[in-house]
Amino acid sequence: MKTPGFAMSLLRLLALMILIPLAACTTQSQPATYDIATKGPYQLDTGDAVRVTVYGDAQLTGIYRVDDSGALSLPLVGPVSVRGETTKAAAGRIGAALANGFMRNPDVAVEVETYRPFFIEGEVTNSGQFTYVYGMTIRAAVATAGGFSESADRGKAIVYRRNGSQMIKGKVGLDFPIFPGDTIVILERWL
Repeated sequence: MKTPGFAMSLLRLLALMILIPLAACTTQSQPATYDIATKGPYQLDTGDAVRVTVYGDAQLTGIYRVDDSGALSLPLVGPVSVRGETTKAAAGRIGAALANGFMRNPDVAVEVETYRPFFIEGEVTNSGQFTYVYGMTIRAAVATAGGFSESADRGKAIVYRRNGSQMIKGKVGLDFPIFPGDTIVILERWL
């Protein structure tokens, strides 16, 4: 015959064996991240629309889209390469092109009119291409896409970002800042 103390010890041991695996399920850790540049001046690329202002010449002033080759096609001077350039550097390139036989001391300003879109896919209500708004995060991008699906992993996302000629992939949290041209993938959660 076993004693009541032995039964209580056995019951405690059984409870402990059940609680330890459950405790491991409740721990949350931050998703691993890769270094993806989030600072620095904005660099123009295909799909951006910029407002070019040429002071003193209303005919050249207008909105131009960066084409597939990374250039702006302007009257008089033709294509001016701006891919990878800041708006200030693009203004300098356009000014130099206009000064090369068309205008004396051109004063040019360039500002982003519309950023190139970002893309989101996976476990969201509406996958696709959406208009980027300066300062967006993964959380804002998901909201723009109609929110999470019922089976979405609501703690992290995968971001694909072009860096020069390479594509960088990183697992990030929902407050991670995105850039125009990024592709965001919301994964399915596993129970």
